[in-house]
Amino acid sequence: MTKGQIEAQISDTVIRFEKEYMGRGPIETKTTIIDDMVVVRLKGVLTPAEEKLAQNPDGAGLIKQVRMQLLESAKAMLQVMVGDVTQKKVLSLHTDISTKTGERIIVFILNGKFEI
Repeated sequence: MTKGQIEAQISDTVIRFEKEYMGRGPIETKTTIIDDMVVVRLKGVLTPAEEKLAQNPDGAGLIKQVRMQLLESAKAMLQVMVGDVTQKKVLSLHTDISTKTGERIIVFILNGKFEI
């Protein structure tokens, strides 16, 4: 498989995870592999209720906190899923969500440089 095909497969894997575990998938997903990092950008991840809550001064923090906890509890599962696609061990996962743009970034650090 080409690098582009593997990136697309990772995007599909993360979309499936978001739909099955988080209850809703993103509108758009783009994955880029750079050396030993896999960067996944998800657009349109906020629910309509979260979008309204984000307008409240305390709401943005609540959304980030809940989303972080949800992902933290399923982190191992997501790391295995991405590891299966890349055939590398995922050493760590880093994430953040923007309550202004409705985007989430997930960065996976692999145990070695990804090469095709």
